[in-house]
Amino acid sequence: MADESLFEFLHMEIVSHIFNEQQSGKGEMDNKDRAACISLLEAMGFRVGQGLIERLTRDTPTFKDELDIMKFICKDFWTKVFRRQVDNLRTNHQGTYVLQDNKFALLTQFSAGKQYLDQAPKYLAFSCGVVRGALSNLGLESVVTAEVSVMPSCKCRWNTNT
Repeated sequence: MADESLFEFLHMEIVSHIFNEQQSGKGEMDNKDRAACISLLEAMGFRVGQGLIERLTRDTPTFKDELDIMKFICKDFWTKVFRRQVDNLRTNHQGTYVLQDNKFALLTQFSAGKQYLDQAPKYLAFSCGVVRGALSNLGLESVVTAEVSVMPSCKCRWNTNT
């Protein structure tokens, strides 16, 4: 329980630090500055995802196909990283996957209302990078995006046909 809180606090502080560093001395941030911050968070997550998947798959047999990889990501990997399984995984069987987590760990500290929806992307960038890094190390180059319509629910979408 304590390690979950520590990770959530560390994540919030990393996001805050990156955005504050970019903003210092400038006043108001423009879209270019926000995009740079989100890109940096995603790159950090990418490296973390690569390392985590190496450790988690060390004793796992080779995956048969892309769907096996996705099942592993949604059950085992997501559980190890975010302490719960995903609520739903959908696919169009053409390389697009949508994962639904109704109580996403890194958004639960926010109010359930709509007032923080505009802040959600910066708190999801690291997680998108973690998933993209994990998929990359498993041989799937992908584009990972996340969206929030109601806090703390999150939909992660990734496309492996890049």
